[in-house]
Amino acid sequence: MEKRFIYADNAATTCVSQKVLDAMLPYFTTAYGNPSSIYKLGRDAQRDVEAARVKVAKAIGADPNEIFFTSCGSESDNWAIKGTAERLAKRGKKHIVTSVFEHHAVLHTTQYLEKQGFEVTYIPVDEKGLINPEDVRNAIREDTALVTIMYANNEIGTIQPIDEIAKICKEKKVIFHTDAVQAVGHVEINVHEQGIDMLSLSGHKIHAQKGIGALYVRKGIALPNLIHGGGQERNKRAGTENVPAIVGLGVAAEEAVKNISEKAAIITPRRNRLIDGILKLPYTRLNGDRDKRLPGNLNISIEGIEGESLLLMLDMNGICASSGSACTSGSLDPSHVLLSIGLKHEVAHGSLRLSIDENVSDEDVDYILEVIPKVVERLRSMSPVWEKMMKGEKYE
Repeated sequence: MEKRFIYADNAATTCVSQKVLDAMLPYFTTAYGNPSSIYKLGRDAQRDVEAARVKVAKAIGADPNEIFFTSCGSESDNWAIKGTAERLAKRGKKHIVTSVFEHHAVLHTTQYLEKQGFEVTYIPVDEKGLINPEDVRNAIREDTALVTIMYANNEIGTIQPIDEIAKICKEKKVIFHTDAVQAVGHVEINVHEQGIDMLSLSGHKIHAQKGIGALYVRKGIALPNLIHGGGQERNKRAGTENVPAIVGLGVAAEEAVKNISEKAAIITPRRNRLIDGILKLPYTRLNGDRDKRLPGNLNISIEGIEGESLLLMLDMNGICASSGSACTSGSLDPSHVLLSIGLKHEVAHGSLRLSIDENVSDEDVDYILEVIPKVVERLRSMSPVWEKMMKGEKYE
């Protein structure tokens, strides 16, 4: 079997595209002006920052003056949640609604706010990784300041009923924020039509560089500053603008939303073939709804193995993937996302996430489906857990 290199971890990060890189390069060399400077080099940089703002806004159906550039999706989440909490706490609104399987950028922020005297309601998800909008409705109270629900889950790829949740929030007159870091460029988004009040996105998930993101804030919502200092980003976020990254994000956002349905038509059948092929292995299960998921995402639990070992052996075979266990954090605990949909600890530890894009070919899919069964067979042959399972013994 010929070894090859396949990148199947696009939910973790993506490569900077050539088009984005080409757009960025002049701002490191000849077009390096500070956008706050009044001479031509600075004015040109400011013009190009605003052109990028237009592109990002258009990608999600917003107005340019509703887009604020940040350093990443996590910063955008922090700003939206902490800013809203700070502002509305003055009106006695100290309650926040979110879900149990949000990204840690949201969960750690709400946990921080709980220590500051806020109360947080964590909405459960069902076994398919979907939120019931009525649970959101029932959780909203008179003192609710914000509802923050992710658009699509970063681990199991499930797409949430955002339109319904946004409608409920509008009826209840509660601000609605969504972490759309995984969704932008993969599903059609129009914040005005959908009734979304705030939305976070990140560049490195859509072939821009790491260290750039954006926060959409609907006109009329006044967020307090997250960073104080200069007057950048309309006096809302101090710090000299990262012009190369902002220009790159504009190009990346523009490219990401081109032909979304056509790209999905290419990626989805390959994703489904991976799902069906891996599920032929005994003691496996798909995590998350089969259909209400991102086109390139699949997350499968494979019993009797450890996720870390699986990843290392896949890497030895040239396949980049991710696991359901927190192997990079120093924690022995499995993913909170997988636990939230009802998986047992030992099952969640053996989960595999593949996140493919259109560059993963049919031949790549063939190779992945050739490698995984061999790797799983080898790992299970060395696993005392698998041995106990085959003997019908209970394993801890």
